[in-house]
Amino acid sequence: MIKYKITTETIINLTMFQMLGKNKEKTVYSVLFTLILTWVILVTIFFKNDKEIVSQKTNTSQPNEDITLIKEFFLQKIKSPFINIDYEIKSGDSIQKILKKLKIQNKEIQSVITQYKKYGNANQLLAGNKINIIIKENLSNKNHSIIKFSIPVTKSIIIEISKNNEEGKILSKKIITKLYKKSFIEENVITNNFYSSATDANINPNTIIEFARIFGFEIDFQRDIRKNDYFRIVYDKYIDENGEFIKSGSILYAYMSVNGREIALYKFGNDQTYNYFDINGKSVEKALMKTPINGARLSSSFGMRKHPILGFNKMHQGTDFAAREGVPIMASGSGTVVKSGWCGGGGNCIKIRHNFAYETVYAHLKNFARGIKKNKKVKQGQIIGYVGTTGLSTGPHLHYEVIVNGKKVNSQKLKLPSGKSLKENERELFEIHRIKTDVLIAELISEKK
Repeated sequence: MIKYKITTETIINLTMFQMLGKNKEKTVYSVLFTLILTWVILVTIFFKNDKEIVSQKTNTSQPNEDITLIKEFFLQKIKSPFINIDYEIKSGDSIQKILKKLKIQNKEIQSVITQYKKYGNANQLLAGNKINIIIKENLSNKNHSIIKFSIPVTKSIIIEISKNNEEGKILSKKIITKLYKKSFIEENVITNNFYSSATDANINPNTIIEFARIFGFEIDFQRDIRKNDYFRIVYDKYIDENGEFIKSGSILYAYMSVNGREIALYKFGNDQTYNYFDINGKSVEKALMKTPINGARLSSSFGMRKHPILGFNKMHQGTDFAAREGVPIMASGSGTVVKSGWCGGGGNCIKIRHNFAYETVYAHLKNFARGIKKNKKVKQGQIIGYVGTTGLSTGPHLHYEVIVNGKKVNSQKLKLPSGKSLKENERELFEIHRIKTDVLIAELISEKK
């Protein structure tokens, strides 16, 4: 901390500066103020130890600088218990050595080391790197407390170890300061089911779910897919400088060959508003997804049946999908939640109005997703709840209904209106984008060989 010597010369300069005012009345008050200030400074200097004062030259020709020095002198007397330190790691340094120098309590040093060991060796710090440390001075003894210990372990990763203010525990977290986006291509033949074949191709779960959502308008992943069907996917990954995967990015291209049918889809638009279009510039998005759940089997179709609990024949006005309890359920289309609560025999249920014509119902839910309530706006593919067995139910499943113009219809046979087709300028831009994507695919395939 830099300190300043307040000289008699500085005080005189201040007095002269105050007396320069043109208004005599103001000048009198200024002189009185200066005399009081001079007395305070002289008393302070008289009682302070000389070791506290570091000599510094002052420019007597600039009274404004002298005033600044006086302000800084007084500010230094108001000491905060918190000290912010930027420490440069030296060869042979360890966390224990550094914190010992700063007189941190032994118990806290061990806690910091324990937290750091989750990410690296506390005795092998990279010389030249800078650590940001905040400590709290303990005036009653010489043992200080750690508030924050922030250390870079790579160019893009910082480990921050800090004290929880409420509980006093020392916790840690990894902070990613810089990520690198890279495009990848993966493909595989489906031998059992799509999900297992995708994981075998090292595709992360979030990307698999997004891929299934995109094709959910065209393909029923439980009933349409056959053995030896094939998929290809081009997508972005965010990695650190060591090539370690951090998070998934957008799907740029998605292709499936299903039961002799080929579908190729291209992402088009900016990162906030984009959609997926086929080779002819037609959006894959329809009013409703074909199925609002992945990893389920069709357990009861739309039509007359003997009710499994009531025991008599009754019209089943929905489609049942059997799945394990807790499996996520998606909104099959964008819209507004008009009911979220108990529906008698349907147990926990959600009803969504999509537009003037379409409504959907999701029943027997275990619970609702966070924030799902009446009048809530939802997007197509958004998770709204989880499979359960509430109400009149013999086991965990989703009862799904589609209502068109007030009439319940068979969701599996419903022909839904397609999304928009690109026209004129948009179509031209899409064609350029599609060609660029095809070139990228060719380059990625070549790199893999």
